[in-house]
Amino acid sequence: MSGLNLLRRTFDVPCTVEIVHTAESLHAHVSLDGVHPEPGDEIIVKDPPAMPPFGEKTIAHCTASVTRGNVFDRLWAKSQGYREITELYEVGFSDGSE
Repeated sequence: MSGLNLLRRTFDVPCTVEIVHTAESLHAHVSLDGVHPEPGDEIIVKDPPAMPPFGEKTIAHCTASVTRGNVFDRLWAKSQGYREITELYEVGFSDGSE
């Protein structure tokens, strides 16, 4: 079992948080500097900015704590993603004549 990494590794990285609160869009996006998240990873932004007032956008530089998933976390995340995407295949479309 020496080839399997069963421990989860946690480290901090700088990140950029963008929050948009307008009539067209309400979203938040986090960009990690120098780290590519993988299935099973957990990312927590430390001291995130507050939601901006309506009609505005906020960009803040913060720190994120990244916990790398182990082999079981990765397998679980991939299997759940596969299960959820196959649920979309079950949706049918018809013209109503049937």
